Formats: sequence, structure tokens, C-alpha cells
Amino acid sequence: MTRAEDTQGAIVTATVTKTFDSLNPATGDLVGTHPVFDAEQVNDTVVRAREAASWWAGLSFAERAERLKIWRGIIARRMAQLAEISHAETGKPTADAQLEIVMMLDHLAWAAGNARKVLGRKKVSTGLMAQDLGASVEYLPLGVIGVIGPWNFPVFTPMGSIAYALAAGNAVVFKPSEFTPGVGVWLVDAFAQAVPEHPVLQVVTGLGETGAALCSSGVDKIAFTGSTATGKKVMRACADTLTPVLIEAGGKDVLLVDADADLDAAAEAAVWGGLSNAGQACIGTERVYVHERVYDEFVGKLGDLVTNLRAGDDPEAQLGPMTMPSQPKVVADHIADALSKGARALVGGIAAVGERLVQPTVLVDVPEDSIAMTEETFGPTLAVNKVRDMDEAIERANDSRYGLGAAVFSKGRGQELARRIRSGMTGVNLVYLFAALPELPFGGVGDSGFGRIHGPDGLREFTYAKSIAHRRFPALLPLTTFARTAKIDKLMATLTVLRHG
Repeated sequence: MTRAEDTQGAIVTATVTKTFDSLNPATGDLVGTHPVFDAEQVNDTVVRAREAASWWAGLSFAERAERLKIWRGIIARRMAQLAEISHAETGKPTADAQLEIVMMLDHLAWAAGNARKVLGRKKVSTGLMAQDLGASVEYLPLGVIGVIGPWNFPVFTPMGSIAYALAAGNAVVFKPSEFTPGVGVWLVDAFAQAVPEHPVLQVVTGLGETGAALCSSGVDKIAFTGSTATGKKVMRACADTLTPVLIEAGGKDVLLVDADADLDAAAEAAVWGGLSNAGQACIGTERVYVHERVYDEFVGKLGDLVTNLRAGDDPEAQLGPMTMPSQPKVVADHIADALSKGARALVGGIAAVGERLVQPTVLVDVPEDSIAMTEETFGPTLAVNKVRDMDEAIERANDSRYGLGAAVFSKGRGQELARRIRSGMTGVNLVYLFAALPELPFGGVGDSGFGRIHGPDGLREFTYAKSIAHRRFPALLPLTTFARTAKIDKLMATLTVLRHG
């Protein structure tokens, strides 16, 4: 055995043959060095998790909630430290990293506090033909959950699975992104301080091969967040063992601006929704459709706001760098394709894309067949088009294989329009905030994935329904017996006609 120590002092005991580096995306400086877990090490981790899961599931909801409360307190008190690690590994402003942690803590508190209400045993009423029977249903933990997390929100997003899986009584093996392993190690290290008895939450660091090994390790479910293409690979890897999966994949989120919208609020929301976190958000706004009656005014307000934003690594910069080194080229390709097909750059353009930093870009009159409208850009860009009315806006919004989040700005028709958009979540006169509400399920349709985190659905996602029927008194009509008589058959048929015929 050898011991690998990361930059936060967490000790990982394993037979380490390879390591990889976590780098600051703004400077290229070394942030930390971490072990690459191979398939054998991943399997050993899952075996330990299986033993821990039995102990954790044996605790009461209250006992688990108390331990999760202790973990929550540790994270809250050391929030500045975690935010600084996130800033170093992702490049995002430290204040944004802190906001992500604050939102996550609300989810952790809700999951722990509501698990019993959502998952606990409940009586079920039986029908007229089963008055002799009683019934109940409860939701039991699956066992060991494998969580494969993303790099763009390395605290909030994976914890949407981790917190709910733990509250439901499962053990978790967490594979953080290779771009943000330090965040994952920090979270697991903090949990071990709150729950030292057994390795209920463990981390396996590494590259894609480590994630693939987790898929075939015998876990009881995989919760994956990442690109649609990688999500399909995860599903293929899990198919051989019939391991169920939860997929939260990409998006091409839309924002609709109706003629009666508060244009100042809509423009501010479009800027935050599209450009915060340097546009690296699955629920980030990428397409904006504006009613022709307010289009010019809206675009003017949008341009004024975006002109004052800047990407950089200094404290005054509102946007950080691209976390993935390959992402600037993707953004550049999308901008170039749109411009070549007739779009105009209201702000930014090709020159806005640097080696590490991408300055904000707003494109207008963007052809619907350009990749800036059809593929996930995942950068600080907004594509804004004029529509004759909201019916056309809905038609264009739904003409996408993605369906994750959306937003509608309208004083009179917000709820109506929101319900017509094909997406898992929609904000009315707001962006992003549906993700901050622990009570609401989060997830998509189409190429944006399936399954839900957050809310009651998120708790049940990591359980299986256990139904129990029991006899209360002798059957009035003994049907499940070879001693059943012709008289009983006739009576059963008569009652059936009376009930259904």
C-alpha cells in the first residue's frame, strides 16, 4: 500500500500506480495531485461501501438526519475554504463558488429533514373487493449509489444526488470530475469527520476510465451529470449489469420575452442566465426569443448590460475562465458558424474568444439551423431572435432535442406559456431559481436526460418501493384457492358487472 496526499491533507489509502494533476484553468498552476483509481480499487471501494450501507440503512431517519446536520455544520463553518478550492479548480469567482455552497446546504437540510415524511411506511386504502386485506408501502434504500459529478458546479450539482441518496439511507461512492477532484475529496473528508464510524461516503478520483469502472462495479444505481454524449456511454456501460441510471445531461435552455414583460428584469435575467459561471451551466440561457413589439428595446437594454461585463481572474472580473481547455474552441466554432450564416454580433464575436478566457458575446438574427441554436454551447454567449408572437416563440423553443430548463417573462401569460414549453423546469419571471428550491424536482426530457434529483422525487429516485399486503380477517370471497366453488364464481361475476358494467 502507498499513501497519496492531496493539497487539502485528505489521505487516500490505496495501491496507487498513477496520479493526475488538477490545474487552475486561469493560470495553468498546479492545484493538487490525486490518485487514479483503477477498476480493482474502485471495486474494493464499493465492497467497503456495501458494508457501510448496511449500517447506515439500519439507522433511523432521525439518526441519519442528525449526522447529516453535523456534516452540514462542518461545511458551513469552513465554507470559505471549500469556496477557495472550487475557485482554484474551476476559475469561477469565489463569491459565486460560495453562493453554490449556500444553495447546496439548503438542499442537504431539506433532504435530511423530509426523508421520513416522503419515504416512511404509509398505510394504503384497499378497494371494495379487498376489504379483508390491509396494505402498506414504504421506500427502502437501494444500497450503494455511484455518483459521477460534473466540473461546472462541483459542489451543488453532485450534492443534488449525494445528499438525497444519503438521506434515503444509501451509501455513496463519488467520482468527481477530473477537473475538480479537490472539491470532491474535501466534501468526503468533511463527511468522515461527521460520520467516522463507517465509510458511508467515499471518493474515487481519476479520469474517464475510473468513471467507467464505477459503472461496472456492482453499485445499485449510477447518478450521472454531464454531456449527453457521455451520458449515453454511461448507459451503455451500465446495460450489461442492468444497473439503473439517472442522467442529467445537457441543455439548450430558452428564455421567452413577451410583449408585456418587464424588460429591465428580463434583460437582467438573460444576462445572468446566459453568462454567469462563464455560461458553463446546463440550465444556462442560450436562446432568447423576443416579441417583435419589444425586441429593439430589449436588445438595447441587453447590450448595455453585457458591455459592462468582463471575464478575468482578478477579483473585479464577473466571469471566470473556461474550465475545460477544449471549450473555447467549441464556443468559437458556434460563433463562427452563426456569423457565417448571417447572424450579427451585437457584443463580442470571434475576437472575444481567447486561449483561456472568453469574453461575453451576444448574437442577434441567428439562423435556427446554426449550431449556436441547435447544440449546447456551454460558454458566455446569448443568441437572440425576434418572433412575431409567443406562439412562434413556443414553436421554436420546443424545436430542440433538449428539454432541461427554461424561462418566461410575461406579466399576463407567464404560467400558460411556461406549461407549453417542453422542459423539466421553467421559471416565470426568473431564471435558475427553480434549482435552488429543495422542494422541486430537477431534471430534463429528451437529450437532457431522465430521472429527477431534488424534492420528494429526488429522495425516491434512490429507493425502491416496498409493498406489503396482509390479511385482516378471513376472506368474504375466497378467490385464490382451488376450493373456489361455482357459486363464488357466479357471485364474483355479478359483483364485477355491478361495479364496472
